[in-house]
Amino acid sequence: MLTFVLPTLFVLLIYLSISFLYVYKLHSRFILQVYNDGDFDFWDVARTLVAVVWDAHGWIFHGYEVCGLDNLPETGPALIIYYHGAIPIDMYYLVARVYLKKSRLVYTVGDRFLEMLPGWSCLARVMKVSPGTVQSCSNVLKEGNMLSIAPGGVYEAQFGDSNYELLWRRRVGFAKVAIESKAPIIPMFTENLREGFRSIGFAKRLFIRLYNAVRFPVRPVYGGFPVKFRTHLGKPIEYDPSLTPEQLQEKVAFAIEELINKNQRIPGSILHGLIDRFVAKKKNE
Repeated sequence: MLTFVLPTLFVLLIYLSISFLYVYKLHSRFILQVYNDGDFDFWDVARTLVAVVWDAHGWIFHGYEVCGLDNLPETGPALIIYYHGAIPIDMYYLVARVYLKKSRLVYTVGDRFLEMLPGWSCLARVMKVSPGTVQSCSNVLKEGNMLSIAPGGVYEAQFGDSNYELLWRRRVGFAKVAIESKAPIIPMFTENLREGFRSIGFAKRLFIRLYNAVRFPVRPVYGGFPVKFRTHLGKPIEYDPSLTPEQLQEKVAFAIEELINKNQRIPGSILHGLIDRFVAKKKNE
C-alpha cells in the first residue's frame, strides 16, 4: 500500500509548486515595486525558487547527479531527446539543475492530458511546458532555446519496463523538428529510472486496449523508492541535411540505447538501485 501512496508525494510536490506560483502572482504588484528594473523578468525569481526546491528534492531523495552537463550548449538551441520513465521526474530534476547551473530554461513538450489537471496551466506557462507541434517546437529552437521531447511519450511511460526498451513505434516528429530547426540533438537517459517508479506488471494487454481507447494514463504506478538517479547526457548529434526523419530517428535511438547499455543494469533491480546510493561508481565519460 505504501508503494502506491508514495507516487502521490510527487504529485503533492507539483501542486505545492503550483500553489507557490499562484501566491507569487497574487503579490505581483509588490514584487514589481521591489524589483523596479526594466530588464527584470517577473517570473525569474519564482522559477529560481521552484528549481531550488526540486533540485534539493532530487539530491536528498535520489542522490541526483548529471553526467555530461557540459554537452549542453551555453547559448543557442539544443533538442534533448530522452527515455520516458513511468513518471518523468528526472526531467523535472534536470530542468531545475540546468536552470540553476546554466541559467537557462529547458522548454518541455508534455502530453495534452496534462492540460486537464487543475492548476496545471500556471505551472506550464511559467516553466514553458506545452503539447507542441512540429512547427511550434521548431520555432522554440529557432529562437535559441533548449527543448526536451520524449518520443515514446505516455505509451512508453505506461508500458515500458525494467528492460528499458525504447517504445517509440514510428514517431518521427522530433526528427522533423530537429531537421527544420537545424538544432543539435542531445540524447538523454536516467539510470535506475524504472526502479524509482514502476507500472504494475499484470493485465498489460487490457491496459493497452484501454489506453488506445482513451489516450489517457490508465495503468497504475507504484514505487517512490529512493534509488540512485543519475542522468546521462550524450554527445551532441549535429544537424545533417543528408538524413531523412526516419534515418535520424534511428540514429538518435541508437545513441540512447548506447547510453542505456553503457550505464544501466538490465533488467533493472530496485535493490541494486538502492545500493548505488552508497557505492561510488566509476565514471564512464
